[in-house]
Amino acid sequence: MSATEAEASSAVVLARRSGAVATVLMDQPGNLNSFTPELREQLAAALQDAAGDPSVRAIVLGGSGRFFSAGANLKQGGAGAQSIREILLKEYKPVFDAVLKAPQPVVAAVQGGAAGIGMSLALACDLVVMEKSAFLLCPFLSIGLVPDGGSTWTLTQALGQRAAFEFAISGDRMPASRAREMSLVNRLAEPGKTLETAEAWAAELALKAPLALAATKKLFRKAAKLSFNDMFMAEAEAQEACSATADAAEGIAAFLEKRPPRFTGASS
Repeated sequence: MSATEAEASSAVVLARRSGAVATVLMDQPGNLNSFTPELREQLAAALQDAAGDPSVRAIVLGGSGRFFSAGANLKQGGAGAQSIREILLKEYKPVFDAVLKAPQPVVAAVQGGAAGIGMSLALACDLVVMEKSAFLLCPFLSIGLVPDGGSTWTLTQALGQRAAFEFAISGDRMPASRAREMSLVNRLAEPGKTLETAEAWAAELALKAPLALAATKKLFRKAAKLSFNDMFMAEAEAQEACSATADAAEGIAAFLEKRPPRFTGASS
């Protein structure tokens, strides 16, 4: 086997492009895309690559096969020389940071289900499309662990403290319809259409002004932890920066001329 063939055979993440949309897929369907060390490393790298490419205007994150991700791979046993804390901070957090810090919106495509830290990753994305027959599962307490991957924060922001705590300790599956009702996911997709639906939405987002979209993502990421006054000031600063861009001039001209805008992402 050549070095190229060996590298290809060990790939557990697929990355592809369609126009301005980058799709990153966890590709370990045999273990329901549970997180191996290889998956953590390659997923972080693929997301960072997509986020760092100025020609990418939206990112879709999904999983191959019938399941988004079953979470940590428990069959691999203990952490070896590393502590669980080290693994979370050094191997998992770069994946989450890549999603949170990407200037582009990241759309999760959740088919089948998302469990454990796989659920945490899906909910960390900016937008979530979920298959109608899929579910979310927070199973940590059933194996003597606590929720991780930032899910205590994400669930509390969406559900409130009491409902988030109840979901976390129950260990019950939350069906897609309930997740949509509770605003944990944005859109529901027909079976087998989840990735297609997410990519179509991402293509729509890719037509929007990239700098303004990135600034809007940043503002909403801040909003949960800052005061109204702080956010008002942050909005004013972002608006000042966006108003000076070529995209703002193009957007206003297109509005006045009653035509679709052609945004380039140019700052001036």
